[in-house]
Amino acid sequence: MLNISKDVNGSVLTVSLEGRLDTTTSPQLEEELKSSINDVTELCFDIKDLQYISSAGLRVLLSAQKIMNKQGSMVVKNTSEEVREIFDVTGFSDILTIE
Repeated sequence: MLNISKDVNGSVLTVSLEGRLDTTTSPQLEEELKSSINDVTELCFDIKDLQYISSAGLRVLLSAQKIMNKQGSMVVKNTSEEVREIFDVTGFSDILTIE
C-alpha cells in the first residue's frame, strides 16, 4: 500500500510518500505526477515514511528526474536507512539529489 500526499505552493510541489513504492503502487504515483507536474519548477519527494522502493519505484523517480531536468529541479528528502541503501546499491544516489 502507498499513501501519496501532494502539497502545491506556487510552482513548488512536495510529494510525501508513505508505505511501499513497488510494482503494484508505482502506476499510482506515475498518474499523480502526470496530472500535477506540468507547471512545477521545483519537485520535492519527502520519503521519511517510505518503507521500501523497488525497481519499478526507482523508474518512476528517474522519469520524474528527467522531466525536472528540463523544467526545474528535484530533490529527495528524509530517506530512511533502508531506502538510502537501495539508492546507494543501485547508483541512484549519484543520479538524484538526496538531502
